[in-house]
Amino acid sequence: MSSTLATPPPHLPNWQASVARAFSRAAPQYDALASAQREIGKALWLALPTHAKHVLDLGCGTGYWTQRLAARYPHAHLTGLDIAPGMLAHAQALYGDVITWQQGDAAALPFENSRFDLIVSNLAIQWCSDVSAVMQELARVLTPGGEAHITTLLPGTLKEVATAWQRPEALLQMPDASTVEDAVALSGLTLARSTTEQRQFYYPDLSAVMASIKGVGAQVTRPNAQLTRRELAAAQARFETLREPQGLPVSYHCFTLHLEKTP
Repeated sequence: MSSTLATPPPHLPNWQASVARAFSRAAPQYDALASAQREIGKALWLALPTHAKHVLDLGCGTGYWTQRLAARYPHAHLTGLDIAPGMLAHAQALYGDVITWQQGDAAALPFENSRFDLIVSNLAIQWCSDVSAVMQELARVLTPGGEAHITTLLPGTLKEVATAWQRPEALLQMPDASTVEDAVALSGLTLARSTTEQRQFYYPDLSAVMASIKGVGAQVTRPNAQLTRRELAAAQARFETLREPQGLPVSYHCFTLHLEKTP
């Protein structure tokens, strides 16, 4: 078993390609194991506008939220964008071509200026190494008066895994809330609302914890990342000290943003 949610190593220039491969491999089992991701995504739903004409699901994965957005906005044109071709192929097989499926990078969106009046993104931009570039791109492709509704993750996410593994450097190095807010301000977008929340999800054992992480693609192999049986047993023992009546806890430090582009 290897360490999880790796930060972009300085010697790995093709970080995006590694992420794309990991999520492509995860596509077949993603929906069965993404319960935490879906629960967090619900935070976006109530705040969405009543009407939209051109909608982008940024980091659409298997299209779970994309097809729900298509049902919510039946007269809109829906685009699902993801960096992982395997995810897009899975989404297209599930939901067909009524939705446009587009491979691309959130930091270099393959769209013309002012293309979308609504952008929705659930737990995707934490995988981007340059959050400022992402915000600049959102500002570019949003129409004047358009909105972006985003959930992302902050430091403290998977802290129990870091404790058990005793390898915090293996976890995804996420920008803090102030860094994200500064990136929003520099992009010219307006931060209409933001909330932070600690969410905990519970699993019966360490294998279930790691399956939930690896199964949704959030595991990128790093050199020397393999654990010996002895190290794995020690990690399991450390995690057991954190057990609660509901099971082994896994924390997600969630950051929800409602952004607007000035008309």
